[in-house]
Amino acid sequence: MTVSWEWCAAVGLVLTAVLGYREIALSARVLALLMLGEIGVLAALDVAILVRHGVHALPAASFSPHTAAGPGVGVSLMFAFVSFIGFESAALYGKEARDPARSVPRATYAAAALIAGFYALTSWLAVGAIGPDQVREVAGKQMGDLFFGLGDDFLGTAGSTILQVLLCTSLFAATLALHSAANRYAQVLAQDGLLPRTLAAEHQRHGSPHRASVWQSVLTALVLAGFAVAGLDPYADLTTSMLGLGTLGIVTLQALAALSVLGLRLRAGHGHWWKETLAPLLGFAGLATSVWLVVGNFDMLTGSPSKVIAALPWLLPLVALGGLLYAARLRGAHPLRYRQLGTRHTAAPATPDLSPTPSGDRHARSQ
Repeated sequence: MTVSWEWCAAVGLVLTAVLGYREIALSARVLALLMLGEIGVLAALDVAILVRHGVHALPAASFSPHTAAGPGVGVSLMFAFVSFIGFESAALYGKEARDPARSVPRATYAAAALIAGFYALTSWLAVGAIGPDQVREVAGKQMGDLFFGLGDDFLGTAGSTILQVLLCTSLFAATLALHSAANRYAQVLAQDGLLPRTLAAEHQRHGSPHRASVWQSVLTALVLAGFAVAGLDPYADLTTSMLGLGTLGIVTLQALAALSVLGLRLRAGHGHWWKETLAPLLGFAGLATSVWLVVGNFDMLTGSPSKVIAALPWLLPLVALGGLLYAARLRGAHPLRYRQLGTRHTAAPATPDLSPTPSGDRHARSQ
């Protein structure tokens, strides 16, 4: 039986909308369950490869200078940077965490370690399973079916089927995570008056930015409906192009954030040599390199030869220019409001507020 992509998208949208409307703890549990399933089947594949090939499953040739600096290193680095998108999202949920000073850094470090460690090991084992001399040719032929082929070979037909199912659940998990993150970005911008104030509202029971979630779900439904009516391909025309543009935008913002830390350090005239000088400098250098690689290989990232898709990166400087002009206008017309942008989200209260507010009641109930 064949199910149209419109129905699949509709079911995914409804599930994302319901979970995004509720408290973040529910989404976190769903994401944790899906992630454990994905890690579990990949770990089983890793073990199966090690059992069959032993130490030969970890070829040293993968790290030889000749291989690492060979053709395609720029594109490889581009996809490596893209794979880290979202690791910084833990900071978005700080005010919904009980102890953000501890949980946010731990979650960020854990996400980076998981991506750099486990998935790098899985990729290394995949190279060993195929063979360092053959992996480029095999990957070029199988493309997105590479790991499904490995699953069929090392885990059997059932293992390959589970991998395919978990690919779909991983995509849903990524969609839900991006939806939840975008809700909180919209909420902060609304609190600062840069978006309609109604989007800043928190649900009295769930503590979630429910109105921002509803509006994002509506906007997503309209975009999907437009692509469906136009008869465009959901993957080649929608997913790859929007994912490529979103990835480029996030990497650019991360680079600017690293640069802003350096700017604050220079303005203050003092600061920690690692946290406020060297670390952001290294981060900016790496992220700026990533931006250059993504822009230069945007057609490869999206997989589309369309000139329209290739021109999408130009939207970012246009939007940035519009933002700078609006900021200049706001600074001139409303200087106090301009100076207060972002301050309410970073300044900690001097004493705890023990008044019986809805959020305080909600915290008490959670205890």
